[in-house]
Amino acid sequence: MPPRLPPSDHHPFGPAVGRLVNEFAALPGIGRKSAERLANHIVSCSKREAMALADAIQKVKETVRHCSLCFNLTDRELCSVCADSRRDRTHICIVEQPRDVTALEATGAYMGTYHVLGGRVSPLEGITPADLTIDQLVERVKRDAVTEIIMATNPTLEGDGTALYISNLFEGQPVQITRLARGIATGSVLEFANKEMLSDALRGRQSF
Repeated sequence: MPPRLPPSDHHPFGPAVGRLVNEFAALPGIGRKSAERLANHIVSCSKREAMALADAIQKVKETVRHCSLCFNLTDRELCSVCADSRRDRTHICIVEQPRDVTALEATGAYMGTYHVLGGRVSPLEGITPADLTIDQLVERVKRDAVTEIIMATNPTLEGDGTALYISNLFEGQPVQITRLARGIATGSVLEFANKEMLSDALRGRQSF
């Protein structure tokens, strides 16, 4: 079998299309054939449709930032959850990434707030607690008189290790530490769990 050639800008339709294919192929979960189909769609669609997509991407990169309180993604100072006065600020659900907030919100089973760590502690990848938003979490817990912290890090070795590190920070303090019920299989990712499974995990959370 001949060696697989690396992606290049060479394409039967020209280097511009070749570059577009390469950019699509660099996206997570997009293989070379999917990238070709997406590029062909952009080439074939109207200029208005293509420019609308380009404009949406540009606007996202120019306006979306981290919520100043929980570090979720938002185009305002506070995300929609933190800005909602109906949310219970004494309950904080800790997640690794903004996409985990989206997954948990889809359940409709939780009315507290969130805190996005921006990852998980992973010494092998050089990610330490200082690289995450753990210091800001400690400040929130003190300031908002938080009574429960729900550990919703992914049930992986690194996710569990991160949850354990954070729980140790609050040892002896008047805050309950819980974790999602293990209806979510070890090694799975919240983003891909269905909303019924996540809803059950939230309602059946256990002491950490």
